[in-house]
Amino acid sequence: MPVPQLGDDWCELTPSELPISQIYEWVLRPNCGAVVLFSGTVRDHADGRSDVTSLEYEAYEDAVVPVFQNLAHEARQQFDGIGRVAILHRTGLLQLEESSVVVAVSSPHRGNAFEAARFLIDALKESAPIWKKENWVGGSDWGTGAHDVVATKKVSESSQ
Repeated sequence: MPVPQLGDDWCELTPSELPISQIYEWVLRPNCGAVVLFSGTVRDHADGRSDVTSLEYEAYEDAVVPVFQNLAHEARQQFDGIGRVAILHRTGLLQLEESSVVVAVSSPHRGNAFEAARFLIDALKESAPIWKKENWVGGSDWGTGAHDVVATKKVSESSQ
């Protein structure tokens, strides 16, 4: 997966495996003493179900990266001194323990890095046009409400 050559935001939707170590290395900056990297992985359960075997992600591809870019911009507005931001999400069929989403943030201090990363993953879950299908022994269905969302600003407010 190619790394962005210019800028401090790496926003991508891909069917390929997410390159965790490459994302971490890219986010590092000499003026930033903190890196927070969150990786959301496929787990074997969901609300009311203990036998999930895989997930399938679909997305409105033309809209996802602009949403990610707006979220990165909003994080920079809310959290002073953010260095680099990476927001990457997978599409397609994923097996247990595979990373489906990665958010990474560098900052001079850990507080802003943690808060910005938390904001980004929560806002992404709330606003990005990405859908998850849960597969289990004997069936499948589109997952809904499988995560708690911390209150965030709406993406539409950040693009005004």
